[in-house]
Amino acid sequence: MAEAVVSFLVERVGDYIIQEGRSLFGVGNQVRRAHRDLVFIKGFLKDADAKRRDSEAIRTFVAEIRDAAYDLEDVIEAFVLKVDSRRKGGIKNVLKRLGSIFVEGVLRYKIGSEIGVITITISDLKQNLQTYGIKEISDSSTSLQLCEAQQLLRRTYTHVIDRNVVGLEDSVHELVGHLVKEEHRHRVVSIIGMGGSGKTTIAKQVYHHKEVTDHFDCLAWVCISQQYQVRDVLERIYVKLLCPTKEERDEIAKLKDDEIPGRLSRLQNEQKCLIVLDDIWKRETWDLLKAAFECHEDSKSRILLTTRNEQVASHADENGFRYRPPPLTESESWKLFEKIAMSGRKAGIGAEVYTKMEELGKEMVQHCKGLPLAIIVLAGLLARKNTIKDWINIQENVGVYISRGFGRQEEEHAYASWVLALSYDDLPYHLKPCFLYLGHFPEDHEIQVKSLTRLWIAEGFIFLTQQRQGSRETMEDVAYNWLNELVERCVIQVGERSSTLEKIKSCRMHDLLRDLCLRKAEEENFLQVVKGSHKNEAMHPVSSSMVTIVSPMGKIRRLAIYLDENDDKLVPSREERGGQLRSLLYFGPNDYNWFPKQKELIPSMFKDFKLLRVLRIEGMNDREEKIELPREIGKMVHLRFLSLRRSNIRSFPPFLGNLICLQTLDFRVIDDNDMFIPNVICKMNKLRHLYLPWYYWARGKLQLSTLGDLLTLNSVSNGYCDWNDLAKLGNLRKLRIRLSSSQSKNLEKILDAAGCVLNGIRSLRLHNEVGVESGAEVSQIVARCGQIYKLALTGPTLELPKELFHSHSNLTKLLLSSCALKDDQMAVLEKLPNLKSLDLWNYVFEEENTKVLVFSAGSFPRLQFLRLVNLLGITEWRVEEGAMPCLCKLVIYDCRGLSTVPDGLRHLTTLKELKIQYMPKLFCSKLEEGGEDFHKVQHIPSLIIQNPRG
Repeated sequence: MAEAVVSFLVERVGDYIIQEGRSLFGVGNQVRRAHRDLVFIKGFLKDADAKRRDSEAIRTFVAEIRDAAYDLEDVIEAFVLKVDSRRKGGIKNVLKRLGSIFVEGVLRYKIGSEIGVITITISDLKQNLQTYGIKEISDSSTSLQLCEAQQLLRRTYTHVIDRNVVGLEDSVHELVGHLVKEEHRHRVVSIIGMGGSGKTTIAKQVYHHKEVTDHFDCLAWVCISQQYQVRDVLERIYVKLLCPTKEERDEIAKLKDDEIPGRLSRLQNEQKCLIVLDDIWKRETWDLLKAAFECHEDSKSRILLTTRNEQVASHADENGFRYRPPPLTESESWKLFEKIAMSGRKAGIGAEVYTKMEELGKEMVQHCKGLPLAIIVLAGLLARKNTIKDWINIQENVGVYISRGFGRQEEEHAYASWVLALSYDDLPYHLKPCFLYLGHFPEDHEIQVKSLTRLWIAEGFIFLTQQRQGSRETMEDVAYNWLNELVERCVIQVGERSSTLEKIKSCRMHDLLRDLCLRKAEEENFLQVVKGSHKNEAMHPVSSSMVTIVSPMGKIRRLAIYLDENDDKLVPSREERGGQLRSLLYFGPNDYNWFPKQKELIPSMFKDFKLLRVLRIEGMNDREEKIELPREIGKMVHLRFLSLRRSNIRSFPPFLGNLICLQTLDFRVIDDNDMFIPNVICKMNKLRHLYLPWYYWARGKLQLSTLGDLLTLNSVSNGYCDWNDLAKLGNLRKLRIRLSSSQSKNLEKILDAAGCVLNGIRSLRLHNEVGVESGAEVSQIVARCGQIYKLALTGPTLELPKELFHSHSNLTKLLLSSCALKDDQMAVLEKLPNLKSLDLWNYVFEEENTKVLVFSAGSFPRLQFLRLVNLLGITEWRVEEGAMPCLCKLVIYDCRGLSTVPDGLRHLTTLKELKIQYMPKLFCSKLEEGGEDFHKVQHIPSLIIQNPRG
């Protein structure tokens, strides 16, 4: 991991040298020298990472290298920031300019001295590489020997049948069908999942299944793993398929390397072959092997592969079938545990002891979260424990036992943590810091992808060099792609997807991988997690679990603090603070609503955190009165990310204008009253994402024209923002507008000037608070946003642009609420060619004109998700045959005027889920089995009825 950290720091320092050459005048030579030394050292760190497991001296040495690289980046950034701020400091006369030049000279000397010390330190570390016997990785046999040992441990054999198989019947049945049935015709079938999820076990069950052995003429199983020889793999497959005599095997051994792929390919065309490639890690591996699997289109041969990386599966066959084994259910988990840990016990230990063990076992197995490997590890350990006391001891530390195995390598499954760690070790260096950053978030926390990717960017993990020159790709796009790669590698799990299922909105970590993440972060001094505690009121809630922020192995630069309702301090004491801290994230007992017991301590919360880049303090809510932000935040000039979302903040202080490096400012605070916003946001010209309170006011107009990098502008009010500034925001992608006053006089002229910007917007949310008289303004704005994918309109709209279906062909998600549309507007909506998600809320249509809602034949050709909410004026809904041919999910919420579901639901064969909420009891009873409307919905797999009204 040190190699990963130093690698990205080397790139960051390199970026500074290129981009800030002018600002580094006077210290540039020292910086370039230190950079060259770090580049040299980087080549040795893979070997150092491998050797430090067994050497305290090497562990300390590696920590010193990592800290020196961080220190170099810190001091360069501080220097550049101070020099630039002085140049732009509003000097009004010659004397001030001369004074500034003198101060800048002193600053260069002072910081130059600091850089000099760090440069000497790095140079000394470079010289000490030989002292510790660390070599360049190409010369090191240590890693190679380790990989060879891992390969032997990971190799799988089909004759070794798993004795403990539970809950795989459905998985096996589905996979067998995709291999043997003609209608599927998948060339490659893939099983994808994290380490320990049962991929190989399922593959073995499929391989030995009677339908499979009867269907295929010959079968071959080969384990790839991370270390392999192409010739060896292909020869083993060929031999297993051919079942040759000894003489034929000798002939095969004499074949040239380039002859075997052709013979294997011909054999698969001539016979029905099943080839299992177990544990294939990289796309490059498939590329080296695929020549042997090139077959005719009508070939009956199939490939079954298992992998932790979804990219491998899609690369092998874009049209192949990909299967992710679901976690075991609670009953399946217990059944597997029982087979291993409880088998044959009852007769020997007595019913009372057995019952107590069963109780403890059921509690402990819940920690495994349905992961077969974890269950087997835990059950295997308990199978050797015969007393209740032993079981209670393990129950108290069950998480540690599962994640770290038994600690004795000779015992079966003792390497559980090692199996999971293979996925981490295989990550490219740029993904390792991104993975470790996930350790900030509490167990079972639903991590919002937008926030996570912006945190990565603020930390500098996402390099500008990753962007393609001339491309419209943003750092946010790169970050999302990296997150998607972590998902495809099965080290994080998808939480929630967008309603169109195209984007990942949240993610989470399996407990075992989170434990791995925290252990790796601890090893690297990457992150410190602190849990508040009120067990000893005399102790500081932080210091009870953390002695110091500066650990024996280096400086802690990231801190996550978990508080509970009894904690009365928010930060470590002065003795425990680290001046090098970069990230400070708070998590309350309820992340949506927590509050400090002693409000008077808040003003002194953040002293000494001068290098802080990330501050997340969401949901801080003093229930009695609003909280005043401390002035110390205004001194954190390195801040890139500041989120106070859902916090009960009194005001938007002017000193926030000092935060000139901010990229993300989330000020969506609890807004009981209008908040005054001083005109200081214009100073934050590096802002990429700006979220203002919903209700606010300003003196005159807020100036936003300087925010040229802005991608997200949330809650811009036309009453207090100059809409002429929109024309200067050329990178804007997401816009949320609050129409708080009528602007029809100059609106058309303003919109024409901002035409290019508006046409580049991808997501638009518009709230009309003025009334019906501004309905035409809404239509004018929407008409100019021709490239939007998402559109939400709240308030009087009256009429949509007539050519909406033609000019907004990219529109996939639409929400309409209280729009008072005329009754002919459905004809415009239903023609939208790519609309996938539609929400109709409240009085969408003019109540006096629209009582019947009609979805005509051929309408909404690609709609997948439809939600009808509070449409109180609608008394009848008709769905003609041929409407919504792709609909998957339908929600009807409190549309109490409806007496029945449309008869046309019978024709919606793609509908998988129908959710009925807060509808009259009579309406709901008609949908139950035996009810008069049951025939309309009986084909829908999931029918959910919640909270029927009396």
